[in-house]
Amino acid sequence: MPIPILMPALSPTMEVGTLAKWHVTEGDEVSSGDIIAEIETDKATMEVEAVDEGTIGSITIEEGTADVAVNSTIAVLLLEGEDKSALDTMTETPAAKAPVAEEKSAPAEKPVSAPKTKNAPISNANGRIIASPLAKRIAKQKNIDLASIKGSGPNGRIIKADLDGAQEGSAVSRSMGEVAHAAPVSGGHAISPVSDKEIFATYEEGTYDLIPLDNMRKVVAERLTVAKSTIPHFYLTIDCELDSLLDARKRLNAQAPTEGPGAFKISVNDFIIKAMGLALQQVPGANSTWSTQGILRHKRSDVSVAVAVEGGLFTPVIRHCELKTLSEISNEMKDLAFRARSKKLAPHEYTGGTTSISNLGMFGIKKFDAVINPPQSTILAVGAGERRPVIVGDKVEARSVMSVTLSCDHRVVDGALGAELLNAFKGYIEDPVTMLV
Repeated sequence: MPIPILMPALSPTMEVGTLAKWHVTEGDEVSSGDIIAEIETDKATMEVEAVDEGTIGSITIEEGTADVAVNSTIAVLLLEGEDKSALDTMTETPAAKAPVAEEKSAPAEKPVSAPKTKNAPISNANGRIIASPLAKRIAKQKNIDLASIKGSGPNGRIIKADLDGAQEGSAVSRSMGEVAHAAPVSGGHAISPVSDKEIFATYEEGTYDLIPLDNMRKVVAERLTVAKSTIPHFYLTIDCELDSLLDARKRLNAQAPTEGPGAFKISVNDFIIKAMGLALQQVPGANSTWSTQGILRHKRSDVSVAVAVEGGLFTPVIRHCELKTLSEISNEMKDLAFRARSKKLAPHEYTGGTTSISNLGMFGIKKFDAVINPPQSTILAVGAGERRPVIVGDKVEARSVMSVTLSCDHRVVDGALGAELLNAFKGYIEDPVTMLV
């Protein structure tokens, strides 16, 4: 019996992905382990291997298709002795359903649904119309509403031929998202965010360029919206003197080998990562995650570090920071950052951190408040180190000072606990020799 090849879940949170490239065509013979496709998520592009031996009987999802639901059929593999007639006996593997949103305590308006017709096309798990990239482009050029078109392609997919009989300008495209979902606000009232229709009506056509949202930017927007609407943030700021740390860094790098497997060059950020890992061990109550079943208190200090990439950011994780040397952290961070910018990180390399660090000091930012990365409970925002006047006894001296701000989830980390964590961090930064014990 033919075997469906399904859209894989490349991470625990993945719901949809883009089928970036096919390495096979219909009729190609494949063996277990052969690379057959590339799948693009918000974080990385991963290769998909064949798990059985056979012949590619049908490719049901075209190359370049976005928002393909996890566990939906992307191709069909014919086993030995089978031909394409065997495809007629197959039943379609349903697409994975999008998770149902949790019920909100405040009432919200129901979105208006488009009228259903007997010719309504099939939608994917996100409620989006399934259409080929070419069909979408033609529909946009001719101002054709895809919701009124019945698809004749695989799984009801709208293809170019389905648009040949459609009248140009017969319907207004709904791609602008005219219906906005209501969002609850304080006081038990609901208020709708600005809809796309209002946004496009505000600005004169031709005065802007519309940049399509890629998967990374969509997920970043969704996660930050969840973070700010579900996590009660509060912020604590402390100043750390850097003179001893800068001196220690200079001496360590001067003695470090520059070539070979033992080579390293330590940055200020490496000290920050190490100091945060040790501080979490010193204040274990802050190394925790909120859940409705209880608070998860983590035994390890696994620190996520924000790395800016085109279109968004990655947060690769340095695990067991409390146990690693500064040189180990430095070399591992350089490798993770390089592969993050190339979108070559595996899912396990950017998930599972117990806290995060976001450093904008290299851009001259003195102080900022970072948004917590769910399900974590803290994130440390690091500002630039700069020369400032500091009162030492009865004198004013110039010292290198760095301001850091800790964003806390008040459900887990209260003010006193957050302050304790920051003071532990400050102690390691200002007396860096204690990191070497």
